[in-house]
Amino acid sequence: MEATSTILSELEEYLKQTDLTITQFAKRSQLHSGTLSNIINGHRPIAMQQLDRITRAMGQEEGFFYDLYITNYIIEGSTDWRRVGPLLLRCAELDKLDSIRRLARHVMDNLMYAPLLFDTAEELFNAGKMEAAAAIYEIVAETERFQHSERLALCHYRLFTISLSDDQDRNLWVANRFEPFVERLDEIDQLDALKELANTYRSLQRWDKVDECAAKMGHKARIQYELKVRPERRMSESTKLPGRPLFFYIAYSDLLRGNVCDELGDYEEALGYKYSYSDLSWVREQGDEVEHWRNLFHEWSIANIYITKLLSGDITVLESYVGYIDKHRNELVMGLLHILRAANKNKLNVDRTLELYQQEIEEILNNLVKGSYSRNLAMDRQANLIYELAYYYLYKEEFLKGFDLLLKTIINFQRINNEKYILESVTLFERYRSVASQEIQDQYHTLLLGGASHEEKDRYTSYGS
Repeated sequence: MEATSTILSELEEYLKQTDLTITQFAKRSQLHSGTLSNIINGHRPIAMQQLDRITRAMGQEEGFFYDLYITNYIIEGSTDWRRVGPLLLRCAELDKLDSIRRLARHVMDNLMYAPLLFDTAEELFNAGKMEAAAAIYEIVAETERFQHSERLALCHYRLFTISLSDDQDRNLWVANRFEPFVERLDEIDQLDALKELANTYRSLQRWDKVDECAAKMGHKARIQYELKVRPERRMSESTKLPGRPLFFYIAYSDLLRGNVCDELGDYEEALGYKYSYSDLSWVREQGDEVEHWRNLFHEWSIANIYITKLLSGDITVLESYVGYIDKHRNELVMGLLHILRAANKNKLNVDRTLELYQQEIEEILNNLVKGSYSRNLAMDRQANLIYELAYYYLYKEEFLKGFDLLLKTIINFQRINNEKYILESVTLFERYRSVASQEIQDQYHTLLLGGASHEEKDRYTSYGS
């Protein structure tokens, strides 16, 4: 189609080439002949359903004329939401993202349409059309970037959740972009937003940010909880509810902060947090969902207390912890990861435990764990488990097994673009380079450099010999 063409000129040319009358084409397109005549003569605009029927009758693919429709009837016509709304939804169905962006940018020239565009994005988000929703959220957010509005904050919240992926560098950028907007959200939405931010920073090993988000979430949740349980507030409380019972965010804040203390080696404070969410007798909320989370936090506290004691060097709890993860196989990856971290930190021998789960470890090495965690966090934990296994076997001088696992580790961290742990893997390799075979060194350089020249190979051989 030429730039100057219109839908009507394309239709008229088609009728001319096929020698069809208006009546014949009306029958083919299932339109009333009078309606079609008025459209062709410019007496009435084309509705979306009519355009789709005309397109099919002309033998064109769905959405073929949408860009022309945007030009002819919206940009050069009028921004009538009765046409814009259905067109956005149809473009989303057909994944015509460029058309969505073009249409949304034109509509946002008039800020009165911002609420309608945002509501359409929410409809697409709830329907699972994430890319289409993101295209609209981006444009609404860009246009309202100087407004201190909850709608702007919600756009960034949605973009944050949509944009999370296996790319850890990208996830850090996404989290940093969203974080300044959390305080602009509704007080209830802030709880889930802080939870998601904390989980993202946890997968990135950004413990300072995990602690900051968890502390804010716990503080805000405690305020909301106190307001909720006041007798005088029960009849007038807001109908808006968070994604989970309010007590969850208080307990989860303690869980995360205990996790941070483990990572920083402050085991005494870690135990304080963990004993705190092990006892939830103060919770007044009731219902099946409340009992579900209360039971889970109790189970998690048992396991996490074992973990803290293991990390502190208390080997007496190893058998009890193995018994726990044996009953909770969905926690096997995390269980083995914590056991290996404790072993590597305190120079413990855990061969018996590894032999016990040899088959499961082989499956973990080849498949992403299927559990209650996000896919991103699951991949991160799998990669960390393989790293700890590599470290364990290299320290025990089981070099063949250790180097094989370390190369797998580098592949996994490259897959999720985790530069911090790629560097740690490189550091570990260099520590044991002198005992690595030439074949292992060649594979290592291929992974990091995409291959090496003969001259480089000679230099590395000399260095490692």
